[in-house]
Amino acid sequence: MARRRRKQASLASLAITALVAVVAWGYNTWQQSQPATQAPATTTVAAKGDQATYAKLAALDYPNDSDPVIDVNGGHAGLSLSDWAGPRIQYGDLDSLNRTTTNVGDLDARTLIKSAGRPGQSFTPTGWHNRYTWVDGRRVNRQNRGHLIAYTLSGNLDADGHYSAGALGSSDNPKNLASQTEYANQVLMQPFEQQVRDALAKHQRVIYKVTTVFRGSELMPRGYWLRAKALQGLDFNVYIYNVQTGIRYDYATGRSRVDQSVTVPESAKQ
Repeated sequence: MARRRRKQASLASLAITALVAVVAWGYNTWQQSQPATQAPATTTVAAKGDQATYAKLAALDYPNDSDPVIDVNGGHAGLSLSDWAGPRIQYGDLDSLNRTTTNVGDLDARTLIKSAGRPGQSFTPTGWHNRYTWVDGRRVNRQNRGHLIAYTLSGNLDADGHYSAGALGSSDNPKNLASQTEYANQVLMQPFEQQVRDALAKHQRVIYKVTTVFRGSELMPRGYWLRAKALQGLDFNVYIYNVQTGIRYDYATGRSRVDQSVTVPESAKQ
């Protein structure tokens, strides 16, 4: 009788062990089938002193047929040359969505590139859905790989922004490229970049700060926030809407469609 009881107890123990193993296997299998839990993506964070202004700019919707460039802080950069040492460009790290943030250049005549050409580009920034289309009889490139700090301002600086005589400049740097409209890149930003180039050509030192402004977790910037300060004369602080006549953009994805109701005039600040 005692021997039978021991045998029954042994069988019961084996059954329990087998049941536990089956339950554990089933739980592990279920766990592996569930989607991975990820921490929520963080949005672009401006420097501490810029956060309030950044939030206001990110909330702006472009008023159709209005000036696509607006002054910020009365048009004054609010930058101090004594806070920086160069020549160099401080490239802000990409955020958790792989988007550009803020780049600051402490520039002088050594960083000015005078040649017309530049190395090719292959990096694909967030929100990149470029295609050619026709608007009012003109072929339009819906998106450009828009530099935060223009290639022509990055001469003799290496990929990390440090001075290196002979370095070719920043043409295809992921930290310096965002999805920008053709008009914003080739027309609206050009006069301000030219002001910086003109100051450098006069052997002035310039602090030039550019921030891409995103709303929430959108992948295409709503605009570019530009600030520049030199010891003499140069001082601007502007926000450039990332818009294009005849094209309406979905900034969440970067996709776009033809919409003849979208009108973007020349800026009075050109």
